[in-house]
Amino acid sequence: MIIDGKRSLAHVEKIAWVKPIEGADNIELIGVLGWTCIAKIGEFKEGDPCVYIEIDSKVPEKEWSEFLRGKKFKIKTMKLGKFNVISQGIALPLGIFDVDVPEKDGTDVTELLEITYSNPKDIKRKREGPDKYQEMVKRRKELFKKPWAKWLMERGWGKELMFFIFGDDKDGSRSFPKKFEYIHKTDQERCENMPDVLEDKTPFIRTQKCEGSSGTFILEIKNNRLSKNEYEFYVCSRNLRVFDESTDFWDVAIKYDIENKLKDYLEKHSECTYVAWQGEVCGPAIQNNPHELSENHLFCFHMIDSERGMFDIREAKKVWDEYEMESVPIDDEEYILPDDFEEFKLSADGFYDPEVCEGRAECAREGFVYYKTTNPNFSFKNVSRKYLLNIGE
Repeated sequence: MIIDGKRSLAHVEKIAWVKPIEGADNIELIGVLGWTCIAKIGEFKEGDPCVYIEIDSKVPEKEWSEFLRGKKFKIKTMKLGKFNVISQGIALPLGIFDVDVPEKDGTDVTELLEITYSNPKDIKRKREGPDKYQEMVKRRKELFKKPWAKWLMERGWGKELMFFIFGDDKDGSRSFPKKFEYIHKTDQERCENMPDVLEDKTPFIRTQKCEGSSGTFILEIKNNRLSKNEYEFYVCSRNLRVFDESTDFWDVAIKYDIENKLKDYLEKHSECTYVAWQGEVCGPAIQNNPHELSENHLFCFHMIDSERGMFDIREAKKVWDEYEMESVPIDDEEYILPDDFEEFKLSADGFYDPEVCEGRAECAREGFVYYKTTNPNFSFKNVSRKYLLNIGE
């Protein structure tokens, strides 16, 4: 669940329902939001508070988590073949923890319970807050406030010396840029955390969810000197601005000539001060390469400019096609959400369109992303449980 702009791996919720499992003597099914989990018989009743811990999580080695030692304290999607049921995440009573857990629904307790991502790569890829580099930048800023540092910075030779020793201006800009009104990080909420969305019968645009690392590419007009624009190009991962040109993000930026294509767009739309494309960077060394790609690709899914904000993806695709950019497949332009949540979950299973797999068929699809036709800023994802079982999450 996304809480305050970042993913919560553990949050306080209420038990939505309790159902028996045919043939099971010790366990039963429970519902938390749109998630289905396994619990001991009698452990919960409908309406009880719980801590729900999402898949992709790893819990600390504590007395309350000892029962997960055999699973290396990791929370994954599981299928109990004997009973033909799937369990995603776990729900635990509030009273079993070694700290006091608030009872308010929707409270993020990820840090309180010392829960992290189960995949070390995800800790690095999805983490929020400053990393060691950013801590260094913070210390450098404090250093530059000292009287002797200010004295040096007032002199050309001293300024050059300071930046030579401590790094130049752009090194302090590694955080994801927040100054652009319409550009945000690309986290999508899971449908399980918003099951009431099925009540919305507004048509949605359904797109295939590509699996890789999300990237953001921004071009900004900095100023206008004698009718000649100057630009700044931003290449970003999910959480950081990236300066290392050996990364996958810069590889696709160069491969698709994104900077010059965004520049051409701004020159044709003089009312705009910035434009951005966001997409999934997929390739041989990214996320186990479910698309079976031989080289890196960028599959665009968002377009934003300073005047229109977020584009309807159907309009954005016309622009991407004009610039010979690849994009996520649009599967249905007027999809009506079904009434039954289980039917909805099963619809996520399937295979990618060959166009995002270098022509290969039968590459298992991660799922779908849905964009509201009346509001391109409202979207969510439906990740295939079958896909998660196959990759061991």
